[in-house]
Amino acid sequence: MIARVIAIDGPAASGKSSTAAAVARELGASHLDSGALYRGLTLIALELGQDDPVGIVAEADRRGLVLEHDGAEIVPFLDGRPAESQIRSEAVTAAVSRIAALSVLREWVNARLRDAATLERILVLDGRDIGTAVFPDAKLKVFLTASPEARARRRLAQRGEMFDSDTVRAEANVLAARDASDASRAVAPLRRAADAILVDTTDLSFREQVDRIVTAARKALLV
Repeated sequence: MIARVIAIDGPAASGKSSTAAAVARELGASHLDSGALYRGLTLIALELGQDDPVGIVAEADRRGLVLEHDGAEIVPFLDGRPAESQIRSEAVTAAVSRIAALSVLREWVNARLRDAATLERILVLDGRDIGTAVFPDAKLKVFLTASPEARARRRLAQRGEMFDSDTVRAEANVLAARDASDASRAVAPLRRAADAILVDTTDLSFREQVDRIVTAARKALLV
């Protein structure tokens, strides 16, 4: 199972999810964004109006927050329906880092991520602790990063917002603060695994970064 996992970690707005999805398509693999489950839990926490992890898990189980295949993607379902549109709100984005730091919730998510890995198909997972905490023995680990400024420009462009140097600087500061929070948390902090390939995408095109990871994957997994 572990040999069939490609772990892609990195800071916020480093392009992990889009890159992982493209890598999965190239390899005929499944893609799973681990952050989607944390977003699902965050949505539940916001609706409950509390951060009690035991209560959040109980509600997640009651409402059937699960991972299901949707084509090549593995996505969260809630109340029997795909939850992608619900978990991408600004409110969820603002709160997910706080909720994801709770150890009970991380254990709940990690168990479900491990259940998603099968021998039949390669699984490409992206997150912040996939190669360090969830699948520390994965055959291929990648740490995807870029400068805060590059990540800020990409995030603003993704939102469809007009921006200038001041806007980029402000967004870069927000991302740097998120980096510091993720890297300093007590449970599963953001860090590069010792055996992870570093891919700095600051000056790479999207195609270049995908090709670099696919090449490494084919060598490591012999596919």
